[in-house]
Amino acid sequence: MPKFIILYVRYVDAISIKIGRITMYLIFVMIGVLLLGALTRNVLHMPLSWTVEMAQFIITGYYIAGGAYSMILREHVRMDLLYERLTEKTRAKVDVVTTFFLVFYLITLFIGSISSTMYAIEYGQRNFSQWNPSMIPIKIIMVAGIFLMILESVAVFFKDLAIAKGIKIS
Repeated sequence: MPKFIILYVRYVDAISIKIGRITMYLIFVMIGVLLLGALTRNVLHMPLSWTVEMAQFIITGYYIAGGAYSMILREHVRMDLLYERLTEKTRAKVDVVTTFFLVFYLITLFIGSISSTMYAIEYGQRNFSQWNPSMIPIKIIMVAGIFLMILESVAVFFKDLAIAKGIKIS
């Protein structure tokens, strides 16, 4: 493999790993927010209207920002009827082909997320609820997370292509 591809894979993997490992801790933030909501509602009899919605935003950021990391670990959802029975090289060849479908889907999602984010910024979109939060931060996280998954998909493509050719690049 050319050196620029090896460098690309290493840098994208390093970024995805750092963001993924930071993102892992968001689950504890979400638990804390939900616990705060439960305590204030049941113990202090002073319910907070924003806790459930904030937990939804946190978990959304959690799975979007952690998507690229799950691709590195190969822990993402996969149809596994025949796949695990294949050799590593054959799996890599299948993944090379199916990566095109993934990238097409992610690019479509990315274009839609950019459009949605631009709308949110232009019109100051807010969620229609009692708390009424701005939608801009979560939509920016959505754009960044999808973009990182596109970059990681290309890196995974190169890794699978290398495995299919019998070489290893990471």
